[in-house]
Amino acid sequence: MRGAAILTREIMAQEIERKYLVGDTAFLSGLTGILFKQGYVATREGYTVRIRIEGERAAIALKGLSEGISRSEYEYQIPAGDAEAMLAEFCERPFIEKTRYRLAWRDKVWEIDVFSGDNEGLVVAEIELHCEEEVVEKPPWLGQEVSGDARYYNANLVHNPYCQWR
Repeated sequence: MRGAAILTREIMAQEIERKYLVGDTAFLSGLTGILFKQGYVATREGYTVRIRIEGERAAIALKGLSEGISRSEYEYQIPAGDAEAMLAEFCERPFIEKTRYRLAWRDKVWEIDVFSGDNEGLVVAEIELHCEEEVVEKPPWLGQEVSGDARYYNANLVHNPYCQWR
């Protein structure tokens, strides 16, 4: 029976992150990224339920309302077959498709997302923080900070894809 596996809580409580635009992606040359495909079951006034396939791993996440650069987040690993079925049956289109690169810089790991599909051309870098006031050294390839700009939230890119911004 599909979905019979017991879900394990993987990430709980609070997500605190900053998000920046990236212009020149030459620094990614030679790095291997992971393909992501994700969809949203529900988005309501800043709350989201996300289904994600990340390489061979799949997860469901519930995210709360953003307060500054923080919000609650609960993520659980689910069987990949269930994730595929949920994406097909329950999620809004278009899906968010991107390749994620993880890059260590000054004792921090940056996640760089190179979007494809309807969001082709958009490249963002995110850094998870321990607290909102944490100061991190910024790599030279970072551009403008867009942490508070809701247009760059993945859930909003479904309804207003980057290809429509121009």
